[in-house]
Amino acid sequence: MRWAGQSVGVDDGALPGLQRIGFVRSVRTPQFEGVTFHEVLCKSALNKVPNAAMLPFRYTVNAYRGCSHACRYCFARPTHEYLDFDNGVDFDSQVVVKTNVVDVLRRELRRPSWTRETVALGTNTDPYQRAEGRYALMPGVLAALRDSHTPFSILTKGTLLRRDLPLIADAAERVRVSVAVSLAVGDPELHRTVEPGTPSPQARLALISAIRDAGLDCHVMVAPVLPRLTDSVEHLDALLGDIAAAGAGSATVFGLHLRGSTRGWFMSWLAEAHPELVGEYRALYRRGAYLPADYREILRARAAPLLKKHRLTGERRRTEPLAAAAAVAAVPVQATLF
Repeated sequence: MRWAGQSVGVDDGALPGLQRIGFVRSVRTPQFEGVTFHEVLCKSALNKVPNAAMLPFRYTVNAYRGCSHACRYCFARPTHEYLDFDNGVDFDSQVVVKTNVVDVLRRELRRPSWTRETVALGTNTDPYQRAEGRYALMPGVLAALRDSHTPFSILTKGTLLRRDLPLIADAAERVRVSVAVSLAVGDPELHRTVEPGTPSPQARLALISAIRDAGLDCHVMVAPVLPRLTDSVEHLDALLGDIAAAGAGSATVFGLHLRGSTRGWFMSWLAEAHPELVGEYRALYRRGAYLPADYREILRARAAPLLKKHRLTGERRRTEPLAAAAAVAAVPVQATLF
């Protein structure tokens, strides 16, 4: 009886923005306390990235909108406003699920016009967030790309990727595959406050090892680096040392950017958790979303010898995973929606 209110015909007060994207129903389960899943039927699975001449991919697939990882700095937060959700708590707890994404993707990949260009997974919200444990959409997505001989890249913080490693390794025998893990915070206490819904740093280090044990190269995105919180030589040295010991072949380090409404959400957290840094951050970002050139150069000069020291300067850092991160700055907010 407790599921009776979740049938398709029930008026559950869904926000109007969901009606624009094929809303079916909203679901809450005890296993995912505090999270509401809004199931939708998408019309398209492949999202074409506009103005992508500078990127090594032009297409993305995003099975989810919103993300229970709840990273305070997540660049994708403004995309939830398009759905009439807020960019803060709603982004963390109101997760939109494209339940038919696999069928739609297979249909699109069968089109004669499809030229098997690289498809990036994880450029917006994480494909291996907690929702994937319930809906298991990624195995179908990966199999569809493999079967159509379409190369792809994955960027994730989610240790659920382990489940799909045999499938990813199999796909890598047929097409070009790139796997990257995002890990920028090595301090457990800071991790719990700034990335409260993500697997721990140790769990992600274990994921890196599992990826390498599966015979796959693993790139690590040490991003975003948070000024005065994770940008010290000591923090970067320790973290990159752990990443290298886990088996990563390469890493990329770059700093935090605060674009759109993400800035307000992050700064509200900073004011509560580290009020002594609010003034410095306002000064750093006074001219916009990006760190000033002099800070970026300091960070580059600080990270470069550490990357060399830990042998994390492999050429793979210039391939798909890095481009997935670059897409954060290059793609307009609605480019990877529905």
